[in-house]
Amino acid sequence: MSLADSLYARLPVWGQHLAVSLFGLYWRQLRFGPGYAQSLKEYRQREFYSLQQWQEWQREQLRPLLTACAQHVPYYCQHWSEEQKQAARQGNLQALPLLEKAALRAEAKAFLRQDLRPGAVQEFFTSGSTGTPISSFYSLQEVRRALALREARSANWAGVSFSRPRATFSGRLVEPNPLSHGPFYRFNLAENQVYFSAFHLRPQNAHAYAQALERHKIEWATGYAVSFYLLAKFMLQEGVKPPSSLRAVITTSEKLTCEMRQVMEQAYGCRVYEEYSTVENAIFASECEQGRLHLSPDVSVVEILRPDGSPCSPGEIGEVVVTGLSRSYHPLIRFRLGDLAAWDETPCACGRHMPVLREVVGRVEDVVIGPDGRQMVRFHGIFAHQPHIIEGQIVQETLKQIRVRLVPAPGFDQADEREVIQRVQQRLGPEVAVSIELVSEIPRSRAGKFQAVISHLKP
Repeated sequence: MSLADSLYARLPVWGQHLAVSLFGLYWRQLRFGPGYAQSLKEYRQREFYSLQQWQEWQREQLRPLLTACAQHVPYYCQHWSEEQKQAARQGNLQALPLLEKAALRAEAKAFLRQDLRPGAVQEFFTSGSTGTPISSFYSLQEVRRALALREARSANWAGVSFSRPRATFSGRLVEPNPLSHGPFYRFNLAENQVYFSAFHLRPQNAHAYAQALERHKIEWATGYAVSFYLLAKFMLQEGVKPPSSLRAVITTSEKLTCEMRQVMEQAYGCRVYEEYSTVENAIFASECEQGRLHLSPDVSVVEILRPDGSPCSPGEIGEVVVTGLSRSYHPLIRFRLGDLAAWDETPCACGRHMPVLREVVGRVEDVVIGPDGRQMVRFHGIFAHQPHIIEGQIVQETLKQIRVRLVPAPGFDQADEREVIQRVQQRLGPEVAVSIELVSEIPRSRAGKFQAVISHLKP
């Protein structure tokens, strides 16, 4: 646990509300500062580009980006051959090698452009679902561009806005006490945002979560798909009425299934939309009013490939490979996300000529259940900011037994082991027995992923 987290945990609830609001004020200024409004305008202007306009726009962006990578990004300078660098200068993307996550994980700063001096830089981390969290470095303009994208292509498509009251489920430990009786959220006054705890979801708490939505007149919600699904399921189970002011739910981070959508729309009394993106902002797809999942071509060039590297036909499931266009300071070229997806070639009635994904595969994770019935997702977040752990996997043996598989890095010792145990018990309760199993590797699926959470409990 970091010093900031430790201090936060010692604050009274009102002090935690204040701390979250102060951080929210900083975050609002960071994301909505100079350049945000212009980026928002540009995303809206490009929204109804023709297919030809999109192709021309991508070509104009791609060639100078690849040329800069061949000349000014240490990793590409070192690992691309002279023939590949020449192909990059010509804008020939398919002649370049695929980029593995392991390379980015091992030397993230080697991907920074040396010809740019962006000033203040923000570092973000992936959740670590396919290994140790990966660093992504953003310039301030790129941070604002990313938020403008979500406003224009996700929130606005759902009829809502980041300027309106919202609720969020994410991996932040907003309620540090695993035995808390509530409240299970903290309020960010700076953005009218209810920040829900994803670690206290159980049937008897459903009323408290729903009351927070009513109290703060929340108009939309966004965040972990499975967390919103679990809350919806518990609300129906407990007979909790749909929140009166809620207009839309936009799910992120996990695959939204038809069953999950039906349960959520019944419980929340509003439409549910899906968003598919990454911390690296390497891909962005959002659901339009017709229920189709559109990729934004001004975020990345997206390829869906067979194992032999050839492009998949429409409807054929393949590996997602992306080349980012919205972030030039930390560029990712032909980056293997580890996800599987399929194209849908049927034109969308919404009139937008953005590519459509028929399906994104492999985003649903197992749920971890506490002894008192609480259900949690994204549990692999306990490995965030653990420099001596390469990879980790949670195995739930029983309600009171958790096994943690770890691939240790040099320097791993008993202090790291105690930290993992403490993080698990903080989320599940002190009565849960946690055992640590050190392994040399964790098996991968054919998409290059391993299961972050494995549950041996019966459904």
